[in-house]
Amino acid sequence: MDQDILHTEKIISDRKIFFLDLKENQRGRVVKITEDVSGNRDTIMVPAEILNDFIDALTDIRDTAEQE
Repeated sequence: MDQDILHTEKIISDRKIFFLDLKENQRGRVVKITEDVSGNRDTIMVPAEILNDFIDALTDIRDTAEQE
């Protein structure tokens, strides 16, 4: 297991698995979001200092999706 992982979450949806890892290194904290689809992985890194903006944007998207 990575020594720099502070917290991890796993979300399973159909044939996809999402891993959300809060990590810390010498440059600060980031959330690493990895999508695994049948062994193929894509990853993005979100700096921890913009998490509120990221969560607000996802909340707006969720609210719009629920209106339909």
